[in-house]
Amino acid sequence: MHLHNIIYILHRDRISGLRRNRLAGTGTDHRSSTEGGIVKISGVEVAHADDVLVGGALGPAMGDSSTIVAPATGEPVAIVRQPSVADALAAVDAADTARETWARTPLPERMAATARWFDLVDARSAELDLVWAVEAGMPLRHGRALHRFGTTAAWRSALDKAEEMLSEQQRSSELGQVLLRREPVGVVVAILPYNGPVVTIASKVVPALLAGCPVVIKGAPESHLTMALVAECALSAGFPAGVVNIVCGPVEIGKALTRDPRVDLVSLTGGHVAAQDVLAATHGRYARTQLELGGKSPALILDDAPLDRALRALVPGATNGAGQVCALLSRILVSERRHDELIDKLRAGWERLTIGDPLDPKTHLGPLINEAARHRTENFVAKATADGAHLVTGGKRPPHLDAGWFYEPTLFTHVSEDAELVQREVFGPVTAVQVYRDLDDAVRLANATVFGLSGAVFTADTDLGIEVARRIRAGAVAVNTFGPAMSAPFGGVGASGWGRESGPEGILGFTELKQILVGS
Repeated sequence: MHLHNIIYILHRDRISGLRRNRLAGTGTDHRSSTEGGIVKISGVEVAHADDVLVGGALGPAMGDSSTIVAPATGEPVAIVRQPSVADALAAVDAADTARETWARTPLPERMAATARWFDLVDARSAELDLVWAVEAGMPLRHGRALHRFGTTAAWRSALDKAEEMLSEQQRSSELGQVLLRREPVGVVVAILPYNGPVVTIASKVVPALLAGCPVVIKGAPESHLTMALVAECALSAGFPAGVVNIVCGPVEIGKALTRDPRVDLVSLTGGHVAAQDVLAATHGRYARTQLELGGKSPALILDDAPLDRALRALVPGATNGAGQVCALLSRILVSERRHDELIDKLRAGWERLTIGDPLDPKTHLGPLINEAARHRTENFVAKATADGAHLVTGGKRPPHLDAGWFYEPTLFTHVSEDAELVQREVFGPVTAVQVYRDLDDAVRLANATVFGLSGAVFTADTDLGIEVARRIRAGAVAVNTFGPAMSAPFGGVGASGWGRESGPEGILGFTELKQILVGS
């Protein structure tokens, strides 16, 4: 045994055995253990925490060890092995080897394998929610809702319509008959975020597989254990070797993948720094990119909106995931006439939210992902206060939680149009209220950022809501609810990125359209 491996095992054994990290004020135990290389998280066994899925087999990762820390406690729950750059390049090699075989595999067989993967993920959804709650701090109720309305909807809708989307078409032309066919773009690298790894597989990986593309999935380090379970499901689904490859690791892994000349398309869900790096890595070889980069999404409250009904969607739409949601309704626009009434109701709604242990089914908001995220949130709050915004509620660490990276759901009003809180994404539980003069001013304010991912309109007049939604510059706008619907294509404009994923039409983004002209 190599000395490096011996040191790694000894280091991991130092945190082996049962851990009880009690959250102050919740009474819930977080338990983890490591036995024989198997990580156990809240009763869920993760048998391949040190492995990567490459070339149709789970094998030991060759990178450095890394400590997984629970955001709710700030305590380590496991030490795992990360992949190396060599592991990442081996995954690309496996995908490249599989590209022709998978492209020629009949669509019904591709669909069957992808459906088996869904059935296995669906059967383990409760386990996935538990592990994700511990390692990423996302509450169980959030995970369950995301699985039902996101993962299931996206996965099933793509399967249901794959044959229709990929069917060949015939046209006549002045030169003869034209056959139009969809062909796979090639090897795809899918870079997933920590705040929705499984739903992002449904929205970007599943369409790529159905299109005939082998995929290398790069998961975030903060969802390492969650992705280990997903990898087990992928292996059991019976894909041909190299069609689905999964590695989780730091930025260096992503950079190695995106720079590999055998990669034909990179689909990223992430931030602007990562997006700029992807563009720098791919532009020289003209590789295609799909970028989903977050937003600063507005919720327009029209004067005729029933507020109690609107708040049933607005409160979760603005606070889910402790603000760590790309389509978060982080700006609320209301008229001067209804401002005070809305603020009173928003304050009550924010203060009714339960913040605490993500393993407690009653919890609405868990912690932020790490200490740096909480510091970033605190800096936004301090800057908003210094700029003259009025703090309605929140704005501090919860006094009853003395461990973990929690922050109270925070609401500001009287926020200026050019304020940092309006123009930049916080990715934390902070919401800005802006006041508009009339409907045209509301639309102007809604569009007065560089982002364009999502949005919502609340009104008693559905037709008016649809009309206003058409005027908002965003890839998805909801009327009297919050979204997006994951059974339909989703993506942004402007600084929110480009390309569309999810739903049946999402399959088309992973294809090339070819014409075959047949002379008479």
